[in-house]
Amino acid sequence: MTSISDKNSETLRESRNNTPWHALSIDACLQELCLDASVLDTGLSTEEAKRRLQEYGYNRMSEKEHVTLLQRIWKQVANVLVGILVFVAIVSLVRALTSTTTEDKISNWLQLALILFVITANTIIGIVQEGSAEKAAGALKAMLSSEAVVLRDGQEVKVPSEELVPGDIVRLALGDRVPADLRMTAVGNLACGEAALTGESVPIDKIVDAISPGDATDPMSVPLGDRQNMCFSATLVAQGAGTGIATTTGDNTEIGTINALVNKVRNKKTNVLEQINTISTILAIAIVVTAAATFCVAFFITNQSGIDAFSSALVCAVAMIPEGLEAIVTMVFAWAVKNMAKQNAIIRALPAVETLGSVTVICSDKTGTLTKNEMTLTAFVTTGKRFKFNTDATDRTPANFEVDNAFLRTRANNAKYLKASDVIREGPSASRKSRRGKTNSFPFGIALDFGEAANGGIGSEETATMGADDDEATPDQATTSGGSSGNEHPDSNFLRQALAGGILCSRCSLGTNGRRDGEIGNPTELAILRAAYFGDVDVSEVKDSAPFIAEVPFSSEYKFMATVHEPVSANDTDDFNDGLIVHVKGAPDRMVPLCKYQAQNGKFGRGDVEPIDLKWWIEQIAVLSSHGLRVLALTRGTIPKDTVQPGQQLGPDFVQERGGPWLTLVGLCAIIDPPRPECITAIAEAHSAGVRVAMITGDHKDTALAIGSMLGLVDKQHSEAITGPEIDAMADDELTLAVQRYNVFARASPQNKIRIVKALQKNGEICGMTGDGVNDAPALKAADMGVAMGKEGTDVAREASDMILADDNFATIVAAIREGRVVWENLRKSLIINTCINNSQGMTVLFGLLCGLDESPLTPIQVLYCNLITACTLGFACAIEPAEGGLMNQPPRRVGKRLVGRFLFLRIVIGTTALVAVTVGATFWVSGLGYAEPQQRAQALNTLSFGAIAITASARFSRKSAFHRRSLHGNHLAFWSYGIITVLQVFITYVPGLDRVVFSMGPMDGAQWGIVVLMMFAVFVVMEVEKCFRNYLSFLKYDVDDLEADPFWDSRHEIDQSPLPDEVSRFGRNELAK
Repeated sequence: MTSISDKNSETLRESRNNTPWHALSIDACLQELCLDASVLDTGLSTEEAKRRLQEYGYNRMSEKEHVTLLQRIWKQVANVLVGILVFVAIVSLVRALTSTTTEDKISNWLQLALILFVITANTIIGIVQEGSAEKAAGALKAMLSSEAVVLRDGQEVKVPSEELVPGDIVRLALGDRVPADLRMTAVGNLACGEAALTGESVPIDKIVDAISPGDATDPMSVPLGDRQNMCFSATLVAQGAGTGIATTTGDNTEIGTINALVNKVRNKKTNVLEQINTISTILAIAIVVTAAATFCVAFFITNQSGIDAFSSALVCAVAMIPEGLEAIVTMVFAWAVKNMAKQNAIIRALPAVETLGSVTVICSDKTGTLTKNEMTLTAFVTTGKRFKFNTDATDRTPANFEVDNAFLRTRANNAKYLKASDVIREGPSASRKSRRGKTNSFPFGIALDFGEAANGGIGSEETATMGADDDEATPDQATTSGGSSGNEHPDSNFLRQALAGGILCSRCSLGTNGRRDGEIGNPTELAILRAAYFGDVDVSEVKDSAPFIAEVPFSSEYKFMATVHEPVSANDTDDFNDGLIVHVKGAPDRMVPLCKYQAQNGKFGRGDVEPIDLKWWIEQIAVLSSHGLRVLALTRGTIPKDTVQPGQQLGPDFVQERGGPWLTLVGLCAIIDPPRPECITAIAEAHSAGVRVAMITGDHKDTALAIGSMLGLVDKQHSEAITGPEIDAMADDELTLAVQRYNVFARASPQNKIRIVKALQKNGEICGMTGDGVNDAPALKAADMGVAMGKEGTDVAREASDMILADDNFATIVAAIREGRVVWENLRKSLIINTCINNSQGMTVLFGLLCGLDESPLTPIQVLYCNLITACTLGFACAIEPAEGGLMNQPPRRVGKRLVGRFLFLRIVIGTTALVAVTVGATFWVSGLGYAEPQQRAQALNTLSFGAIAITASARFSRKSAFHRRSLHGNHLAFWSYGIITVLQVFITYVPGLDRVVFSMGPMDGAQWGIVVLMMFAVFVVMEVEKCFRNYLSFLKYDVDDLEADPFWDSRHEIDQSPLPDEVSRFGRNELAK
């Protein structure tokens, strides 16, 4: 082995990042890596490996800079409100150290302890809330291989994967995790599972030949899943073994590209958090102004000393700081998270709950999320009857099959006027060698040199089209034209015989009770077994009655499987006891040319078969394909008993080379992954809530449209689907328009998802995106709401998401959206309570002094108690209020809508005014009656606290009156909070020492409690009158819910218009279909 080292290392490294390794021959790859052919036999030398390790670095992914604990703490405390609290704490400390009386010392030390407790608690809450923010990169690292078997100095050695370098010759075996991106040089039945990386659900067979980009000019246009001569880092070897050259390592691998994208996509701050910050800033200004005014009033009007006036100003400042606001917000989110978890929606970051309420569009995967992820027979087509199968069957009965000759009788509208050959070629069941459209000519009439004159087949130049009403004369014309046959059902004996080909010509095994749990085999084949099972056919008994004598294994080259059996009367009638039964099942475009006869109505006794009408069958395949159905043809034939020996190895020639057509076509099985029934209801609910639903799938366009129609996604406005290749051909501005026109995105790659997210966000949409693969992680991070699958998803996708669906069910997302809207409404209710209590305390101090009181009616300890206990307890009661009626009949919350809008601000002003008025009024009332200062302060605190209960009772219902029995039920914790506040108020008012030493107040008599009740009722009436007035304005069509945009009140919504990261282009684009 020799090294070519005269090139500049930097130039080499740069060029390798964009090298289309899959398009290069093995010799060209060696040349690009500066190696000669001898390296394939000897591997790198130890010295060369060390040199390359120094040049290219270790085979590991770089990490995002971690945020330290001190940085997290600073982020939580670096705001104005905490600054004010710290200042008050310092003053309290000074006063505690300098006070001459024991009472003042205790009061100031308690005040200092409470303030420090508030700051510490809020900081801990914030840090814990962000604790799981960034783990996706760690999950990616966990997927990497730890060791690799390489060829070094002519010997196979095991080295740490971190020390692998470009140019290493790597050996792969079954079960290995690929340690780097490899260009394969030798394979032995090698296949790798790449579902997490490419979205391909089945292992990809590997080859060694260079891959041409086909009609495209850019080799990088070949998608990852089609680069069959490459094995990618972190994928698993599913079968076989092979040898490859390491082409890229570390950050330059495809998995490294995803890591870079995950780290580059910036975390978004939700609207609520941004607005809480804004509210805090506004409050800080109001606090400073009010405290300054209080100092001036105390010093100049009430003639307090400078120290006392300053103390009064501090009381006012502490009173107005919403110490419990962050705790309330966190409790609202936490309660919602708990409720969502009960509904299988797991929230990973608390603020994401709020985002759900403003989602305007949900982009959902199809398989397993909108559909059952269970391939199911939906129709069985014979010459005279079409059998419709109940895809939601749970009971085993032949009645699950119903004769319905109008079911799937005509083509879908989008295929009505196309040639049958084009419809089938582009359909999901077409015979093609690869997903990229590499296929031979249309096989009908030419695959086996069958001309039209010989068998009535249609050649590749067939030009006839068949519309919805353009049926040819067929054996079942009279029946099909008659439409449905009512409630006619087959019996289980008929189903056993008609579906015997699907049961016997298969190595699949059903799961428990016919479901997925424990099933083994190809999903499409299992669909036939499952349908037979729910048609009351004993599938196991059928298999046991006629075991294999010999078989032709399925291959993607010839697209069929064949098995040979002894005849069994229950399976085959008594007409074939003199020979062997051959069942052949496969792609219909391969099976039809092999058939000479057709079974009438699915019956194949010697008196029931007739010459095949190939043209009619071709049209039936086109009809089913146009509806996006996967189609399998069930055929059968007989051969002499001495033709095949038990255990004989048969090849495709056994079926294909028998001198012409010889099989009998029994019927066509139309198979689909049906929608979840609950998803249809959930999508209808989402539409009524103004939430648009889009489906993104890697499946075929016709299949996607068919499922979209069943789900209610296809309508007049969104009648068509767009494919991934078409998206790739669009500029960003074109895609911005396209995402508004289509609800169905077919043949979409995970790379398309991030472009769709960006385009939707550019249109001002709040976008939810689902995903399950490693390569979905960037799109999940970029979306406003990333949703990962809990059952089928990867750890990387789950760590990159905001929410995880434990049941992989779309209906769960809609339930979560409902909860998100409840969160927004309850936050507004809690804000009314919190801000009214905080503001009224500060204003009570200011207006109490302004109106003539000699001392502040509230002490610092009283206001801290009121903030932490009264405000938090009552705020939490509203935070868990159940949803009010009609919530999901309203449109999504307008982007930029203020948490505190015009009318909510008016409610806060009215509530604050009412509380200040009754608190100051009650204090003057008892002062006029001759009560001492301790009793006056007790009157002020109790009037304020019970007035807050009145505001809470009214705020529980945004529009409906609280003068109703609805106030007595629906939220039992509200009454617990009322009871807790009442008990605590009595406790601190009457317990000796606690009342005078800590709270500076004295016990109250009955007359004072009477004043408290009267003032409490007055506040309740005021709040209800405001609600009635607001409802009247709504009746007059005034916008009292801030539905319309308002430039003064709305927050600014910045649309993310940053370009896609460069790494996206390295995934490989879909090839635009020609």
